Amino acid sequence: PCWGSSSGGFRSVRLLPQHTFLFWGPSLCWPARAMSEATTPPPKEEICQGDGKGLFLPLFGRDENAWNIHLRQVLYLFGLLYCFMGVAIIADVFMSAIEKITSKKKRVHEKDPIKGTGRWVTKTVWNPTVANLTLMALGSSAPEILLNVIFIFADGFFQEGLGPSTIVGSAAFNLFCISAVCVMAIPTGEVRRIKELSVYAVTASFSIFAYVWLIIILMVFSPNIVQIWEGVLTFLFFPVLVTVAFVADRGYFSGGVVKEDD
Repeated sequence: PCWGSSSGGFRSVRLLPQHTFLFWGPSLCWPARAMSEATTPPPKEEICQGDGKGLFLPLFGRDENAWNIHLRQVLYLFGLLYCFMGVAIIADVFMSAIEKITSKKKRVHEKDPIKGTGRWVTKTVWNPTVANLTLMALGSSAPEILLNVIFIFADGFFQEGLGPSTIVGSAAFNLFCISAVCVMAIPTGEVRRIKELSVYAVTASFSIFAYVWLIIILMVFSPNIVQIWEGVLTFLFFPVLVTVAFVADRGYFSGGVVKEDD
């Protein structure tokens, strides 16, 4: 079979049912057997067993795999907790910086067209909806984004369960667990209402569309393969979401422009 074209360019090749490989170059026209032998990665040994090796472990080379398994479990557990603490500290500093940026305010002089007089008002520089969908989302999702980027490059653009699982698992946790905690935290007898219903409708609709879109590109258009155009188009949906949510926040969908509070 042949892959690619004579003019070269990015191509997506399915090497295994669960893998995708992206390459740049001219067309490849090899016999099926040669293609399989040349591109199919050899089976890997289990990490930390025998000669197996992961991205970081074992830290001290092959001899570490011969240590007592229970000792290694305790050491790896402490190492994992230490990494969790580091991520928590860095994420807290990052979120504090984002909150400082998004809370910045400015003084604006507004003139009354009828009375001819004006007044100075204080307004936030960042729109709250845009800030939540961009900087706040980046700050809360930075660890899983970095984890995916590291594993994509470390595995030569082969992506297995760990990277996608962090994204899907985080989204499911936010959708179910955090929503449930927010509902349970409301004191008995009190009521909470959604302040910006139009913005909520936009973000909820895009959230559902995101899952449907992933099913379409991974099971319909190109099963088990992520094409270049699919990745680019998926990324472009994000600025579309931010723009539509901003328009909804300004009140254009409800028939009027919403002014910010003083």
